[in-house]
Amino acid sequence: MAPAQSGLRRCRTPARRPSRPGPSRRPASDGRGARHRRRRRTGDANADRAGAGQPAGGHPPSQPRAGGFVSTSSVPANEVLIAHPGAELYGSDLVMLETVSALVSAGMRVTVALPSTGPLAAELARRGAGTTVCPTPVLRKSILRPAGALRFLADTVRGVVSGLRLLRRVRPDVVYVNTVTLPLWVLLGRLARVPVVAHVHEAERGGSWPVRRALAAPLLLCNSVISNSQHCIDVYCESYPSLRGRSRLVRNPISWPAKPDAARSRLEGALQVVYVGRLSERKGVDTAVRALAEYRSDGHDAELHLVGDIYPGYEWYLDRLRALVRTEGLTEVVHFHGYQRDVWPFLAMSDIVLVPSILEEGFGNTAVEGILAARPVVVSDTSGLREASAGYASAVRVAPGASSDLAGALALMVREWPRFRLAAGTDQFLARDRHGVAGYRTSIRQTVLTAGHPQHLLRQHPAEQRRTEPRTAAARHLADQKN
Repeated sequence: MAPAQSGLRRCRTPARRPSRPGPSRRPASDGRGARHRRRRRTGDANADRAGAGQPAGGHPPSQPRAGGFVSTSSVPANEVLIAHPGAELYGSDLVMLETVSALVSAGMRVTVALPSTGPLAAELARRGAGTTVCPTPVLRKSILRPAGALRFLADTVRGVVSGLRLLRRVRPDVVYVNTVTLPLWVLLGRLARVPVVAHVHEAERGGSWPVRRALAAPLLLCNSVISNSQHCIDVYCESYPSLRGRSRLVRNPISWPAKPDAARSRLEGALQVVYVGRLSERKGVDTAVRALAEYRSDGHDAELHLVGDIYPGYEWYLDRLRALVRTEGLTEVVHFHGYQRDVWPFLAMSDIVLVPSILEEGFGNTAVEGILAARPVVVSDTSGLREASAGYASAVRVAPGASSDLAGALALMVREWPRFRLAAGTDQFLARDRHGVAGYRTSIRQTVLTAGHPQHLLRQHPAEQRRTEPRTAAARHLADQKN
């Protein structure tokens, strides 16, 4: 799919730079009431545009204050800047789209900073958000190598410059950091004295203690932390217990077909098994291929459908995966479908869904998607996948990386197919209750509005609020009323 270009603009310095901040810039008689009325009219008009689904734009000018940037909005969190680590359309990307819809539908103007172009940009524009390409360093395992570390440092320098420019231009009331792998945006938001909300999608206990503490440390600077699973909350609170008080569990929103087709009543012909997601080593895709080989070696007929693609730069893994398929003699029964925006047709044609991750997962959207499609699922018994599959009778857990256990789970489901098929048909309704979009949007709006409210800021940072003028639009509105 060709990268979407529409709706993107590069970070750049504003045409007119703000004057140097200082206490002497404000006259003795400043006409607070008149300026507040002008701000209120401007904020209402922009909120109407955002509510109508139009991209953010026409930002009113702001006057700089010492030590930070001030929005001219007239309601709490009228302007939200979201920092996101990619521009594709996988699990966390789709969740972020629902975050944007939640905020735009509440009349907020949303700008999303992406590290590159991609199909996500067009979808963001369709939902009423402005987008901008802003180079940002993303924490990946490659930084443990010398070349990767140097590249990360260079990206950090560029990210500081472009990030500060974007903050000056957008002047957000809240910075929403959509992953813990973007720590720079947390720091930039706090330097600009803007409330920061972090949305945690991943957490691993497998790393060393110092690494885990380092990854969780930026969360200490956040006003609020949203997590998609209790597993993630428990992991980062093991490093910093104080984070538990500002954390909120909000389950991932997942849409589902209006009327999913039930699984076929009789398994005639080849068993159709599907994997949906990234093609990567940590996702255990090679384990799924080996499990298929073992299952077929016992005389059973089955096919495996791989719906997804690799990260850029991981072409070596795709080559290795294809080589494994050839070595196992599975060329005719393993199908590479590549990335698909709509995965529901592939789930509908399947009998069983596999989620064979070998490392920890923050959650397991694909497991829930399989359940919403009324299909039995086989998941790795680890971390967030254990939480995602909890309470579903149609889910079977196996040891991570154990291809023989995975093959055994397939055989079990085939032997007891009527039971698993009936359970899958019932479990889809429980999944709908847990992962409804409406509940997710309400929770996100409440969290962002709370982060931008002056009472929240006073509770989180009382010393700073006493020393400086209120930074959010709502706080300035409150000060105007008192005067």
